[in-house]
This record gives sequence, structure tokens and C-alpha cells, in this order.
Amino acid sequence: MPNLDRKVALVTGAASGMGAACAEVLHACGARVVVVDLDGDRGARSAAAVDGVFVHGDISDSAFCERAVAEAVDRHGRLDVLVNAAGIMVRKPAIDTDDEVYQRVIRVNLDGSFYMCRTAVRRMQAQGGGAVVNFSSIWGLWAGANAAAYSAAKGGISVLTRALALEHGRDGIRVNAVLPGDVDTPLLRAGGRDQPLTDDDIARMGESIPLGRVAQPREIASVVAFLASDEASYVTGVLLPVDGGYTAQ
Repeated sequence: MPNLDRKVALVTGAASGMGAACAEVLHACGARVVVVDLDGDRGARSAAAVDGVFVHGDISDSAFCERAVAEAVDRHGRLDVLVNAAGIMVRKPAIDTDDEVYQRVIRVNLDGSFYMCRTAVRRMQAQGGGAVVNFSSIWGLWAGANAAAYSAAKGGISVLTRALALEHGRDGIRVNAVLPGDVDTPLLRAGGRDQPLTDDDIARMGESIPLGRVAQPREIASVVAFLASDEASYVTGVLLPVDGGYTAQ
């Protein structure tokens, strides 16, 4: 496993799904983990599972993002890794997406990632380096039908990742993004759906993927841990699909 011994990692959206898996894997690699989420109960449980700190709040609020980073630094003295895993999805075509829904999707996915990056990078710049891993999506490059707002937000995260990598490479800060395909999470099963997906539905989804199955959250988290670690010391500005070969078709 990548070596993250004694590094301090802040993970947003870590109450469940891929964010929770990232917190677990980073902890297993030796990191001290700060869990950030809007879900108070599950966020607290996720933090307890990794002997970590829980910061409760909404990343679409820039002032909260500043407080979350400040708390991580107050507790541990530094911030080495930021993982932006928080996100929401609405499954609607553009013409059926009202202003409120569109704005919420953009605020949480794109604005929240921007605010957390801005605040964390300032701290990393002052301390001499760090690593950021953003969560975009395969729809952040190739887009997806009936999820226009989500695709737009994830596309913004992809470009934001590259812009920050260019701006802060000389500061010793690496900025990369993972682009997951279908992953068996609560967001995939229920996010924006009238009826949650069943196990049989998940199995059928896997038939269109070259590896023949939907991913598990830990498989994405393992890639995040590599990108966050010094083993990826010459990797920055990368948008890495983790999709079982789906986009190679």
C-alpha cells in the first residue's frame, strides 16, 4: 500500500460511499484523517472508524470550507492531502432542470471543490507542498445524457484540476483527479432515481463494462491513495479514469 505515514488528510463527502472508502484506505496507509460531511450521524461514525476528526458542515459554503481546513490544521499542525469526494447527482435533462436544482448541483460539486481547493492550497503553499485529489467523473469528460447539470459540474472539476496543477506545481503541490465510472455506492443506487437499483440491476450494469462488473468504492479509494502519496511524486494535472475500461470502448 502507498505510504502516507503521519500525513494529515482531509476527505469531504466521507460519510458514505467512495468518500468513506477513501477515509478508510488513507487511514490504513498511515494518514491522520479529518472527515468532512453534511450528514452528521454517518459522518461521525465514519470518523470514529478511522480514529479521525469529524467536521460537520456544507462545503457549498466557502466560510465553512475555511473553518474545516483551519480545524484540521489546529488539530494536527498541517494539511498534506485534500480529497474532494463530496458530490450530489440529479438525473434530469437540461430542459427539465429548474434553477434551484441546477444551482445546488453546481454549488456542491463544483463550487464546493473550488472552495476546498482554494483554502487547502493556500495552507499547502505556506507549508511547502501537498497533494489534492478531486473527484470528477467519466461524465466530466465524455458527458452523460439526462444529467446535464451533473456533467457540467464534473467537467468544471476536470478543468479546475488542471488549472490548479499548472498554477501550483512550483509550490510543490500536486493536483490530480480520479474519474470514476459506475461504482456501487448509495449515490449510484438511489441518487436522483425514482426507485433504487437492486443487486440484479447493478449486475446488469456491469455487463456493459469490459471488466464485466461495477466497481467497489475501495477500488477507487486505492487509486486516490496512490495519487495522494509520494509514490506519485511526478504525477500532476492528470484526469485518471477508473472505470473498468468503459471509456476505452
